[in-house]
Amino acid sequence: FSPQELATPDAFAAHPTRVWQWYAARRAMVRAAQPNPAHVALVTLASRVAHCTLVTQNVDDLHERAGSRDVVRLHGSLMHARCSAGCAGSFAATDEQLAAVPTCAQCGALLRPDVVWFGETLPMPPFETARNAAVACDVFISVGTSNIVEPAASLPWISATHGATVIVVNPTMEGQRSGPSILPIEGPAGVMLPRLVAEAFAGRRARRQAESA
Repeated sequence: FSPQELATPDAFAAHPTRVWQWYAARRAMVRAAQPNPAHVALVTLASRVAHCTLVTQNVDDLHERAGSRDVVRLHGSLMHARCSAGCAGSFAATDEQLAAVPTCAQCGALLRPDVVWFGETLPMPPFETARNAAVACDVFISVGTSNIVEPAASLPWISATHGATVIVVNPTMEGQRSGPSILPIEGPAGVMLPRLVAEAFAGRRARRQAESA
């Protein structure tokens, strides 16, 4: 199936079971996957700086399984569901919820994947958190994204205009901006990000370990 055909509110309204089962299959694939060295490098980075805000456009749970905490999710979570009628709250989607679409315990409406679909706007609280972090940070590391799809694509360049150094780690720099404060690192995240973190903090103890010693 094409994501553009199923990842929409209209598709869920017309074929809720098909959409739900497709997302159940995707959850199963995510649970079978493991965090890669880039996920682990971000955990290491967070342990070596005074403050680190991790913002992701991904909808899997690999950051959390690698050990990252307080992840800011711009596009929601594939591993959670929420009420399609708008009741508050997000619920863990279980492996047992495969065939039939579960219903909301409060109103009886169908539950839907807690992700941002095509045609929907980003939830404002996480985006505001991400934007505030972009404005305040000293270094913004953009990893594995083309930085084309708005509004998330604007975040690194907002940082640059507020004086931050922007490091872009991506297999290609095609479409990326350039400038005196923008440093390109071309290559796969799983290779380049661990190398960047290792060289940046070579010989230094983890900040959290040092503070607790």
